[in-house]
Amino acid sequence: MNQEVNLLSELYDFFYPQDQYYGQFNPEYLAFNANLQDFAQRVSHITNLQTVGKLSPQEAYKQIHLLWKQLKRARKEMENRM
Repeated sequence: MNQEVNLLSELYDFFYPQDQYYGQFNPEYLAFNANLQDFAQRVSHITNLQTVGKLSPQEAYKQIHLLWKQLKRARKEMENRM
């Protein structure tokens, strides 16, 4: 059971890497940085799926556009709190 948990943790870290935040510490900045890294990772997955033919260019565009809207919304919420 413990080995299974370790394997899943390693797979998660491999597929969704997170880098350290080096900017000015602020909880809002830290949260936005996490959102930005998630956006970049998801866009990478979508473009890879489109490249190998698993997604059409139109579907890839729609998904990336939705992710972009979510990121913009997160940025606006951060600005409103400051």
